Amino acid sequence: MTLVTDNLTAIDRELSNRHIDLDPEGYFIIYVDREVGSICAKHYTNVIDDRGLAVDPETGKVIPAKGKVTRTNTTLYTGRTAKELCVKLLEQTQPCPIGMFDHAAYLGREFVRAEIALLSGTEYIQD
Repeated sequence: MTLVTDNLTAIDRELSNRHIDLDPEGYFIIYVDREVGSICAKHYTNVIDDRGLAVDPETGKVIPAKGKVTRTNTTLYTGRTAKELCVKLLEQTQPCPIGMFDHAAYLGREFVRAEIALLSGTEYIQD
């Protein structure tokens, strides 16, 4: 079983390093709120410049991929399960804050990981 788990971890690690195009509708910071038992997703708007970089629409500055950034989210979405949060974002919010299918798939995977962490009491770190 360890060999299978190690192989799956290696596949995930490799895929996490691939190039992705940024969603012009914005990005999400996902975390678990254990006090209320929810998965939380803060949505932030951005503009994608001609270099493919995310830019803060208010300041015009590039939003770094790593490091601390101080910005105000536009909306906070919460759900008790990954499915509840996906339904809120993709079916009940108009206009939908997700503009790309691969971004929606990524968020679904992350919401499931956050739900598992919430249920198991383990730490959740967004990929």
